[in-house]
Amino acid sequence: MDEFHLRQSEAVQKAASMLKEGKLVAFPTETVYGLGAIATSDESVARIFAAKGRPSDNPLIIHIGNKDQLFEWAAKVPEAARILMEKYMPGPITLVLPHRHNLAVNVTAGLPTVGIRMPDHPVALALLNEVGTPVAAPSANRSGKPSPTTAEHVWQDLAGRIDGILDGGPAGIGVESTVVDLSAEVPVLLRPGGITLEELRETLGEVNVDPGIRDQKQVPRSPGMKYRHYAPKGEMWLVKGDPQKMVLYIQKRVEEAKERGKRVGVLTTEENKEKYQADCVVAAGSRQDPTSVARHLYDALRHFDEQKVEMIFAESFQEQGLFYSVMNRMKKAASGKIVEV
Repeated sequence: MDEFHLRQSEAVQKAASMLKEGKLVAFPTETVYGLGAIATSDESVARIFAAKGRPSDNPLIIHIGNKDQLFEWAAKVPEAARILMEKYMPGPITLVLPHRHNLAVNVTAGLPTVGIRMPDHPVALALLNEVGTPVAAPSANRSGKPSPTTAEHVWQDLAGRIDGILDGGPAGIGVESTVVDLSAEVPVLLRPGGITLEELRETLGEVNVDPGIRDQKQVPRSPGMKYRHYAPKGEMWLVKGDPQKMVLYIQKRVEEAKERGKRVGVLTTEENKEKYQADCVVAAGSRQDPTSVARHLYDALRHFDEQKVEMIFAESFQEQGLFYSVMNRMKKAASGKIVEV
């Protein structure tokens, strides 16, 4: 074993020991960094809510290190769940199932179901298997802010509030896991994520969509989606419509805001980056590569905060495939402020 892997193995063992002692440790997954605590300890889980400033009625997802563990915590595992486990676990999917009432009550916020996932990240799996008990882990950021995709993001948000950060490099996917409720007869998509709605329907057939995803006025039922999320400090507007009109409209709004003395930013892609004149222009990947946009979205939103941008105008995408998940996060970041041109 080379020196790097030896150091990483030692770090995993130390992080696992800290979790077992009831401490909070941030760790990498393939989606974003999670803030972990032992899922059977009410006291440890309560520290997650305190560190994040997260409302206690917002349930958490538990993370497991192997598929067999799911049956220890889920009271019922229907055929649809087994199909998703076989195809997508480990991976960016969370299965919402009835639980056995053997978890900390504050993990589930008193609900009869719990979200369970097995991340596809070697460091996360090593940690979870070393711990041997499910780890509750929402995103490792202050509640409401863009999710962290690097250890540095975690440090910026939670330094002094948590006990450790296990650095596993940048997250690969960049948006959170897809959450599917399998407690009803027909599966329900509660949160779009790394596995697309099209992939779910191809795998399972009929899949309903929670009204809270489509309607900003409805409260979504997914863990981590009930309150304002993913938002930069600056006021953000999402612009939809014909691509050429979108560019012209955004530049006009930028100029108007600058005349009012605002520091203005534009969230765009590589294809349009050179078309804007603003205080801060950020390209979050390419329109031809949805994975690149998903991977860089949260880092882009955080960059606007670093540049003290007061107003942000963001280009939109067609809501299909992975861009459906990206647009879900952008709508939340904009708090529903959407303009069609």
